[in-house]
Order: sequence, then C-alpha cells, then structure tokens
Amino acid sequence: MTSTAELAQRYRAVFPSWLGPLHGENPISIDHGDGGYVWDLEGNRYLDFFGGVLTTMIGHNQPDVTAAVQAQAAKVMHSSTLYLNEEMVALAEEIAAVSGIPDARVFFTASGSEANDTALLLATSYRRSNQVLAMRNSYHGRSFTTQAITSHSSWRSSSISGLDVTFVQGGYRLRSPFRDLDDDAYTQACCDDLEQILDMTSAGGAGSGVACLIAEPIQGVGGFATPPDGFFGQMHKILEGRDILFISDEVQTGWGRTGEHFWGYQAHGVTPDMLTFAKGVGNGVGLAGVVARAEVMDTIKVTSFSTFGGNPLAAAAGRATLKHVLDHDLQGNALRMGERFRRRLDPLIADVAWIAEVRGRGLMIAIETVQDDSLHPDPAKAVAVADGCKERGLLVGKGGLYGNVVRIAPMLNVSESEIDEAVDIIAATVAAIG
Repeated sequence: MTSTAELAQRYRAVFPSWLGPLHGENPISIDHGDGGYVWDLEGNRYLDFFGGVLTTMIGHNQPDVTAAVQAQAAKVMHSSTLYLNEEMVALAEEIAAVSGIPDARVFFTASGSEANDTALLLATSYRRSNQVLAMRNSYHGRSFTTQAITSHSSWRSSSISGLDVTFVQGGYRLRSPFRDLDDDAYTQACCDDLEQILDMTSAGGAGSGVACLIAEPIQGVGGFATPPDGFFGQMHKILEGRDILFISDEVQTGWGRTGEHFWGYQAHGVTPDMLTFAKGVGNGVGLAGVVARAEVMDTIKVTSFSTFGGNPLAAAAGRATLKHVLDHDLQGNALRMGERFRRRLDPLIADVAWIAEVRGRGLMIAIETVQDDSLHPDPAKAVAVADGCKERGLLVGKGGLYGNVVRIAPMLNVSESEIDEAVDIIAATVAAIG
C-alpha cells in the first residue's frame, strides 16, 4: 500500500516546483471522506475545516450529491454547451433565479479563474475599455488575465497584461492607512480615494473611462478581510455615476457561507452588474460561471461556447448541492454555527499577544498572526497553528498577503459538536505555541 510519504515524493517529482502542498514537508494525503471528516492513507482521521479551499461545501460523500452524480454518470457525462441538456438548462435557471440580478443570463465555466476571466471579457467589451479597477489585497485566479487583477505579490506570477489595472483601497482594514477610523469614516475615506483615482486619470473624463470594478465582498486568499456593511454600496454610487460596471466575485462568499446573506454583495445594499461563482456549488465537482444582466452578457456578438462549463455531470452535482443548501437552510446554519464558533473561541484567545485580529463572517473565519503586540506579520506563527491543528486532527488553511493568516471554513452543514471539537483543537494549539 502507498504511504503518504511515498505519495509526497512522487508528487514533488512530477508536479512543478511552484505547486506546493499545504503543510510543506509534512503534507497529508486524503484517501476518502465522509461528512465533515477525511482520512489519510494511514487511516488517520481529520476534521476538515477547509474543504479543499472552500470547495467541498456540504460534506464529503454527501448522499444527495453522490446519488445525483452516479445517476447522471450512468446516462451521459459530457455534451458541451453546443447541445441541449436538461441538467445544464435547469441549473442555469435555478442560479439565475437566486442571483438577485434582473433579467439574468448565465454562462458556465470550469473554474473560478475562467469565470472571472469571462467577466472581464464582458466588461471590457461592453465598455470598450481595457481599464479595470480591482481592490488592494485581492486574489481572483491564476489565469493570465486574472493575474493582472490580483494584487498579492506572492500569488502574482506575471506583471504583463493587456489590461490597465488600478488597485483601490478596500476591506483589509488592519493595515490600511484608514484603520483607526470608524466604519462610516473608513468607507468614506476609501470612496474619496476612489473618486480621486478616477478624477486623476482619463477614466474620469466624459465618454471614456474604466470598464469595471471587480471585488470580493470578503477577500478569500487575502485572509477573509471584511469591509463594513454598505461599503460597496457607497462605492457603487460613484461607479454608477460614471457608467462603470460592478463585478462581485462570489467564488468564496456565495451560497450562504457568510450566514447573514446568500451572496456577499447583499451586505452592501447593491446589486452587481455581474457576479462570478465557483468552488462550493459543485461540492467538489468542477463547476463555475458568470451571471450578468442580459444587456451585458449579450455584448459578445461572435459565436462562442464552453467545452466543459455546465457539463451534465457537473450540472447534476450543482443542482443537488444547491437544492440541499436551500432545503436545509444551510445559510441559517452558517450564521448559527459561525456565531457559536466565535462565542467559544474569542475568549480563549483574546489575550494572545501574537494574534492581531480574529475576523470574518458566518463560516469564513480568519486569525491573523503578528509579532507580539505589533502589526509586524509573523507567518511562522500561522504555519505553527495550521501544523499544530493538523497534528491534533483538524485541517485549516492559510492565506493573507504575508502568509500570516489562518483561514477556517467549515462545511455549511457543520454540527455543534464539530464546531466545539475544532475550537478545542485551535485553543490547545494556540496554548501550546505560547
């Protein structure tokens, strides 16, 4: 039988050097999973609070999704958008209905990077401009186009782009020059900065300008940086006055994960012109896409199609996942379990000098680590927390501009006992680090 160590050696021999597994020299294998737990090749069990980067959203081997995938696999697994397929059409109808975007059209892709790439294609075509606004501390994907709107130097592999991108102040308050302001003043300062940027470029002139602003309502790889409620609503007032489109990247915030809302954008009193989705909706099966107003979506006049986007197998998984989320009010569960997690964890780590902030919303929770009583990032502490949790049977992720943020994202149907188990492990890990 293959061991985890042997598999890691084979991994490093065949994959590129820049593709590194979590936990560095001591990665784990995932052989199988059930509900909120996974097992490695040696039979060790872990509580999964990262879900393959917020992708396994309602549990491993979830019966509804497994049954839907097996039934569809026995019929036909692939057809592309060139052929009609009821699963694909029905899923598009269901996503359009819950999107909140009026007169919505849906285009399926195979990944979030491709979805964001498509949204940029639509926006720049619609506005006939290559000028794009993105947020500081953003991450939107690994494709050539989405790298241009990713502001993390540690994740940005190329500065070459056909886009003219400007990064504006956003939701990462801890290191913002405006961090000492209250919510309203912070939002106003960021909006003033946005207006000045527009006024100081050709984008501010009548009849010309920026194509779009793309933003994550809560920044994912950025360490679950969370702006004040209404933040993007205030920004949208500025954008709307200049006919600039707003794209909400809901790859990590969608489907009820924030608890209070089904989509992250709903915390801001705004309806985007487009939203992109991916990750959790397939519960592990590759499924992503763009929802846009018909006027924007139909700006493309040439014939096009998607080979793998909306294939019947992924569509069946998506329909089963979405139905389960809605039928079982997993958004409500995300709210309740997120509150329980914070209510139990916060007092246990409140006095730890190297934890600068615990933030997030619903089942998107982050712990930012710093050098004692300062804002100097301490990525080694984040590694120690992630590794210590793994050793105690809990899987969490990492992120943040400096790699110093622990990201915690349980399944949307996480139970009270699983929340309590995770909190106990995190508290024990933090205490052991000292």
